[in-house]
Order: sequence, then C-alpha cells, then structure tokens
Amino acid sequence: MSDTFGADRLKSIIERIERLNEEKAGIQGDIKEVYSEAKSAGYDTKAIRKLVSLRKKPASERQEEEGILDSYLNALGMLNTNGAENV
Repeated sequence: MSDTFGADRLKSIIERIERLNEEKAGIQGDIKEVYSEAKSAGYDTKAIRKLVSLRKKPASERQEEEGILDSYLNALGMLNTNGAENV
C-alpha cells in the first residue's frame, strides 16, 4: 500500500512541477515581450534589466556593491577624484 501511495505522490509532484514549468515559460515569454516593447520605445534594455535587478536588493546591499565597484574602479584608475568614471 505504501508503494502505491509513494508512486502516486511522486507522480503528483512531478506533474505539478511540469505545470509550473509551463507557466514559467509563458511568463518568461511575456517578460521578453515587455523588454521588446521597451526597446521599441527607445529604452536601453540592459539598463532596465540592471534596474530590475537593483530594485530586488535592499538599499544596504546596493550601497555595499556600489562601494566595492567604486573601489575596484579606483584601483584600476578608472575613477576620477570626484567619483565619476573615466572613459
């Protein structure tokens, strides 16, 4: 009896994962369309992706990453004295 229950439960879990993966693929397609729309409107999609990523993080984590990046830029001579990047 427990073998049947285990097999049924496993099948149910796998089917749920498969359904969720299908939904995820649909949502990823929707996201791609929004990025295409943004690009068509003249927005830089790389910058938008970075902004989306940054908005997920707490302010303290963003500040820490910015500080590290500034330190690395400075070490490579890519940051001038007022904190702006040198090109």
